[in-house]
Amino acid sequence: MNALVGFPAPAKLNLMLRVVGRRPDGYHLLQTVFRFIDYGDVVRVRVRRDGDVRRLQALPGVAAADDLTLRAARALQAATGTALGADISVEKRLPMGGGLGGGSSDAATTLLALNHLWATGCSRKQLQDLALQLGADVPVFIYGETARGEGVGEILAPIAAPPAWYLVLIPPVSVATARIFQHPELKRDSEMIKMHGFSVPAGNDLEPLVCRLYPEVARHLAWLKSFGGAQMTGSGACVFAAFDDEAAARRALASCPPDMRGFVACGLDVHPLYALAE
Repeated sequence: MNALVGFPAPAKLNLMLRVVGRRPDGYHLLQTVFRFIDYGDVVRVRVRRDGDVRRLQALPGVAAADDLTLRAARALQAATGTALGADISVEKRLPMGGGLGGGSSDAATTLLALNHLWATGCSRKQLQDLALQLGADVPVFIYGETARGEGVGEILAPIAAPPAWYLVLIPPVSVATARIFQHPELKRDSEMIKMHGFSVPAGNDLEPLVCRLYPEVARHLAWLKSFGGAQMTGSGACVFAAFDDEAAARRALASCPPDMRGFVACGLDVHPLYALAE
């Protein structure tokens, strides 16, 4: 039997996030900047000849019907008509409910890996269309570059971001994205702003509400702000700050209170699997 092949599924940070409106169907209109970092999950895949798609171990709290890697594989099967299947295993490093895009990244990596291993020949645009069926954050991982996002996050365009190292803290809570976006106190009327090159404004419209509902997020953010600008990514719970070099970021991590945990990662301009959609 063939061995499992590992493919990286990097985390993303939202360098800014504004809620600029709401569609009639309830989805929120956003303006954001996505950046990948060199820390994330690993999706391991083995091609099957019988057409079955199976996960080799359950993810805690995730039913098979909700597993985005399985849904991604089956969506690619249906779109291409391939007779091949896959065994899939995920090495989780990214917390669920952390705002780092872990499940979305796993789904995108599954699409990229199987498009390559199954030789299905889908273009990047075709994979992005499939990705959007799985979730609003999935297409950017196929797009594969630092990007500004609009719409529900699927309208993407490249944007430059300065080199940076990030300290990311992981509060011991899982934030339910739906709870935040459905909350009546969420700010939904920010104005669209123009972004040029490296001038990415900071800020996250979801952060004040999440900090009120989840005191641990507020506590971690307050501590991290002692190093300068810090903010929440996505709908939380993770918070981050940028540093000019790795050593400074690691010194900050080393000075964390003993009940806080996190990691240091480098910003990436391009997804590590970008070439698989060429």
